[in-house]
Amino acid sequence: MLGITSKAISGKLLSHAPQIASLTSTQSKYLSTTQPARGVTLLQDKQNGFGFARSNPRPAKPRSKGVTEIRGPYYSAMGKRYLADVLETMGNHVDGLKFAGGSFSLYEEKPLRELIDMAHDHGVYVSTGGWAEHLLTHPDVNTVFDRYLKKCKDVGFDVIELSAGFLSIPGDDWLRLVDKVHSYKLKPKPELGIQFGAGGDTPGFSVATSDPGKLVNMGHKFLEAGVERLMIESEGITENVDTWRTDVVSQIIKSLPPERVMFEAADSKVFNWYIREFGIDVNLFVDHSQIVQLECLRAGIWGTADTWGKVVSFRPE
Repeated sequence: MLGITSKAISGKLLSHAPQIASLTSTQSKYLSTTQPARGVTLLQDKQNGFGFARSNPRPAKPRSKGVTEIRGPYYSAMGKRYLADVLETMGNHVDGLKFAGGSFSLYEEKPLRELIDMAHDHGVYVSTGGWAEHLLTHPDVNTVFDRYLKKCKDVGFDVIELSAGFLSIPGDDWLRLVDKVHSYKLKPKPELGIQFGAGGDTPGFSVATSDPGKLVNMGHKFLEAGVERLMIESEGITENVDTWRTDVVSQIIKSLPPERVMFEAADSKVFNWYIREFGIDVNLFVDHSQIVQLECLRAGIWGTADTWGKVVSFRPE
């Protein structure tokens, strides 16, 4: 009617399509009027996030207490896309990543390096599992261990776990291993427990347990030798036992500096108990699938019937 053809209208719309698409893309990037704060969770963001809700403040990384180490590949495989999902969403709450057992030796070198580099990019240290026990059974153990530490250093590991749950080894020899790890500018992480044969989900009824005093005594020696943090094996304490040995945990907490101890707690009932009994600053090792549930407990924003609304703190924000 006005002399404008449908073809002309179509051409006019197409000429503006890039601008419309660009505007739509910009507007839909954030479906809010505020810009998200970088490096700050919504729970921490008091101005534009959920910071109006009560929560327990957490120190920024690197932390010396309330440290969380997660299990990486062992019960399931883990590649860079899988780890990226974990760290891009929950990286603020993860302090360490552990390759359980000798799982890291099954990787080709390139993907292993990629995982380690990704962890470092998110401020996460990387630890070996207890593969040292396997190496200690070799005939030429000194040469084997040197080659092990050299390669671990080369691919980027930060921490070397030194467990002996399956072995009987003199305390002085264990301390020599600590010195050996230090000589490579790596951090030794001895794993201590009360169950002989602990590791790999060994049934508790099939092995013997030792006196907790032995664990505490060895722990003191390790700390004197410059160990930053001890790992406490759960088997015999809260895993594969009929009744939890809470007395052992209490003895450890009373006898060793709590910030220098980490408890294996890869079971929701177990880490719920640790947070309830010892507060948000207890150092815990959990599976990577449990990091969200654990951090909700630490923050005091969720929990089970015995912890919901009861996990609190009193400190400067």
